[in-house]
Amino acid sequence: MKYFMVDAFTSAPFTGNPAGICLLERWPEKEMMQRIAGENRLPETAFICKGAKGWEIRWFTPAFEMDLCGHATLASGFVILNLLEPADQVELSSCSGPLRVLRENGHYTLDFPSRPPVEVPIDPRIETCLGVPVRGCYQSRDLIVLTDSASLVKNMKPDFELMKEIIPEYGMVPTAPGDDCDFVSRYFDPRDAIIEDPVTGSSHCTLIPFWKNRLHKTEFVARQLSERTGTLYCRDEGARVKISGNASLYLEGELKI
Repeated sequence: MKYFMVDAFTSAPFTGNPAGICLLERWPEKEMMQRIAGENRLPETAFICKGAKGWEIRWFTPAFEMDLCGHATLASGFVILNLLEPADQVELSSCSGPLRVLRENGHYTLDFPSRPPVEVPIDPRIETCLGVPVRGCYQSRDLIVLTDSASLVKNMKPDFELMKEIIPEYGMVPTAPGDDCDFVSRYFDPRDAIIEDPVTGSSHCTLIPFWKNRLHKTEFVARQLSERTGTLYCRDEGARVKISGNASLYLEGELKI
C-alpha cells in the first residue's frame, strides 16, 4: 500500500499538522483502516481510493473514524495534485459530501461545508476545566468556547479528565481575538489518544461563520496556538467556507501489509 506523510497548514516540516495518506486500490474493512491509523499514531490518517465515480476519502484518528478532517484532506489533495494526477483541483467524495482541494493564490484551498454554531448555556465546569473566563459557548459538531485573549488560549492547561465529563463526543475549541491575526484557537478531544490536535481544518467550518458574525467580515487570517502551530487563511462564502494553507511532504513509502 502506497503511503505518504504530509505536514499540513505549514510550509516547513515539523510544524503544522502531520497526516498519513494511504493510497488504496480498493476499500478494506473498517477495522483494518482503524488498525493502520492506530499503528501510525498520527492525529489523522486519510484513506483515499479512486473508483468509477472519482476520488473518495475517509479519515481515522488512532481511536475512531471522523466525520470530517481538514488537514488530512489538504494533505491528500497535496499528494494527488503533485504526485498522482497533476492538476489545479481535485474533488473527493466523503460522508460529509463533496470536498474540493484547489491550488489558489500560492496555497492549497479546501472548499468545505459551513457549520454555523448555535449559542448554548455555559456549563459552569468549563471555566474550571480550562482555567480561563468563559464569555460564551456555541455548539456545532464541536463546542466553541469564547474567551478574552490570545494569551489565555495559548497558555491554558486544561483538566482533561473533567473535559471528558463535559463533552462526551467530539471536541472543545477555545477561541479568542488574535493579536497579530483575526482570531486564534486550540482544539482538544479527550476521547482520542492524541488529545490536542495541532491544526484543525474542520473546526474552522464553525469558527469562520462564528467570527464572521462577530467581526462583520468574510476573510480572515487564523492561527491555531498548539505547540506545532499553524496558519489558516479563511473565507466565508455562505453555505461553504474556504480554508487555505501550505503543505510539506515529509515521507513517501509503502506499508507492508
